[in-house]
Amino acid sequence: MPFPEDVLSSDEHVVLHLHPHWKALIRPVLVLVLAIAAVVAGAVLLPEGDGGTIGLYVIAGLGLLLVLWLSLWPFLVWRTTHYLFTNERVVLQKGVFHLDRRDIPLGRVNDHTMNQHFLERLLGCGTLTIESAGERGQTVLTDIPEVGHVQTKLYELVEADHDKHSLGEGELREALADVQEGKPLREKA
Repeated sequence: MPFPEDVLSSDEHVVLHLHPHWKALIRPVLVLVLAIAAVVAGAVLLPEGDGGTIGLYVIAGLGLLLVLWLSLWPFLVWRTTHYLFTNERVVLQKGVFHLDRRDIPLGRVNDHTMNQHFLERLLGCGTLTIESAGERGQTVLTDIPEVGHVQTKLYELVEADHDKHSLGEGELREALADVQEGKPLREKA
């Protein structure tokens, strides 16, 4: 399921769109390969006849259940998990049947840290923790691909958002002069 572009505001554009790192798919692929190998081994090694056929059906049925549970489901969860970084907010969305979305406006991001264990450094992924003002506080994003690059991009987005919403020294003087003269405040262009 691709991320729906209609949730973005008119001036908003996507800077980064990520799924969890591909390492999340290692176990599902291994389960799929092992299930196929078990069915092939059962077809080759089990004796022909009723006992062998029933045994092969049992192996194939168990293999199918394991593939659905341990391969297909994790793939669907991986595919429907989105980490979206825009010029206005961070959008976290996940869910196969039940959709869960969280928006963190860039203006509310107080701090962001990254953490990588040794294996994660080798694979090029890590954990990004975003601390924001508000009720929920910290949000931990695990298995972020190229987490160092993502953290740098988040820093740039937060700084650009801060600059966009703050007045320069000259603009501040003009606004204060306007307020003292009773003129309405002008919006920043």
